[in-house]
Parts: sequence; C-alpha cells; structure tokens
Amino acid sequence: MENNKPVVNLISKPQNMLKTVYTACRTCYSADYPINIYNSTDDEEKMLKLIERVISSGHYSTIEHIQVSFAVSNVSRACTHQLVRHRHMSFSQKSQRYVKEKGEFDYIIPPTIEKNPELKAKFKDFMSKIASQYQEFVEAGIPAEDARFVLPNAAASSLVVSMNLRELIHVANLRLCTRAQYEIRTLVKMMCDELIKEEPWLKPYLVPKCDRLGFCDEDKSCGRRPQRV
Repeated sequence: MENNKPVVNLISKPQNMLKTVYTACRTCYSADYPINIYNSTDDEEKMLKLIERVISSGHYSTIEHIQVSFAVSNVSRACTHQLVRHRHMSFSQKSQRYVKEKGEFDYIIPPTIEKNPELKAKFKDFMSKIASQYQEFVEAGIPAEDARFVLPNAAASSLVVSMNLRELIHVANLRLCTRAQYEIRTLVKMMCDELIKEEPWLKPYLVPKCDRLGFCDEDKSCGRRPQRV
C-alpha cells in the first residue's frame, strides 16, 4: 500500500446544526417553548455569540444534541486502536474475523520508515512474508479469526465512527496536539476539516486544546504555547 493517507468522508450530520445548538442554549435561559425559539431564530451573529458564551462557561451538554458520522478508510489497526479508546463514540469496523485478506493485504507504512528506502524495502518484504503466512494458514483450513493473529498493526482497516459534538471537540483538542501520534492526528484533522467545510462556525473549537486554553497543560510541551505554571 503506497497511499498512506486516510480517506475520510462526512456521511451524516444534522441539517440545522447551528440552530439546534442555539435552541438548546437559549432554552436554558428562556420561558418560551424550545420549538418557538427554533422557528423564530435566523440571526447567525446572535446565535454564535450565545453559543460561544455558553460553551466558554463549560455548559457542554448543549452541544451533545449534535451527532455526526464519518466513513473512514485506509488507516492502520494501530490508529484505530487509539481511536476506540475514546469514550462516547460508536464504531463499526471491518472485521478480521469475517473478512478474509486475499493476496497482499493493504497496510500503512509510517513516514519515518517511508523516507528511508532501505528500511522501506525491508518493511514491505516483511509484510509480504506475513501475507504469505496468513494465506498458508487460511488455505490449510485455519479460520480467518485465528489466521488473523499474524496480521500486524500496520494492516489497513475501515470503519464508520459516530460521536456527538462535545466528544468531537474533545477528541480534536487532544489529538490535534503536535505531540499526538502522526496518523491519528492526520485522521482527526481530516474529520474536523470535513465538518468545518459544512459548518465553518466550528473552526475555533476544533483545534488543539492549547489554542483554546492559551497555554499547554501537558507534562511535555512542543513549545507552541507557554506551559501552565
């Protein structure tokens, strides 16, 4: 597999995301019915101002009403193992039990190996040996769920992942950090970019947490922001 970049598509989101979040925020401070707030609101500047104030105050329940789904392909199992550690997300992933690999399986080559021709050749040769051993097991009647034990973290996978907006912001704040592992950082950036294309108002929120905090609260810092004293 020579294309190491994830493939990400936004496949589902609310039609009126901004109005939905605004309605949730406004309902907390209004005696009016939520449906009346929703139907009578069209002032984008007014909506954004309230949403920013509410989220900055830490009232994150108001953004949990928004659910988004992404179709993701061409990511390593190492990457998906990191992604599934996040809470409040739903995953449907290509199964190595039920999907048999045929011939050379797709895999991801880390950039640090990709840029070294000698090591890249060794990496690809090793993947070919794994593929041959896998095929030997399968052809000998070993179930795919057992033959898969030889498949590496580099094996490419696909999944559908869904989460509410609060969780996406949380994931972005953590995984867009320059110290996050490169592949999941690339994946999350592509997910955020896909949503921002549809909902530009989310751009200030889908950033590394140091951009929102104004400082770095990690033990080790990349130096983009001053560390918290």
